Amino acid sequence: MPDGLIQASADTSFFIRLMNDTDPLHRNAREYFEFLMKNHHVLSLSTIAIAEYCVRGRIDELPLANLNVIPFESSHAERSGEFARAAFDSGIIVSERRIIPNDCNLFAQAQVEGASWFLTSDERSRNLYNLIQERFGVKFRFVNIRTPIEEVLT
Repeated sequence: MPDGLIQASADTSFFIRLMNDTDPLHRNAREYFEFLMKNHHVLSLSTIAIAEYCVRGRIDELPLANLNVIPFESSHAERSGEFARAAFDSGIIVSERRIIPNDCNLFAQAQVEGASWFLTSDERSRNLYNLIQERFGVKFRFVNIRTPIEEVLT
């Protein structure tokens, strides 16, 4: 079990799985969410992820009362630019595109806001995480919710 307060940041893929009880990863997402809430940890959601979620969902579906909503600010934009520059320079592949700018934005917010976990089901974004971890030494842990929470906590 981790010591101290966990400040988790989650991307859109986490919330898509959490809010869809027929999704194969719904149970894992729910278990992460319940663990964080039950133990009074912090779960943050970026306004960027809210915008992405609203492409197919509605904001009133999200458990906003239990979340720390983080607006995208200039300090996040500056760090995101650094991450994106490193990604473009490296030629890293995320999905079919070289990089996904919103991944840089979300990772930058997680770093600036002091997240300890970044929750996602997007395995493709690990390449970008590995690059920025190597180049910038980000402090948060990439947590793929395909891994059950019991394994993450041991």
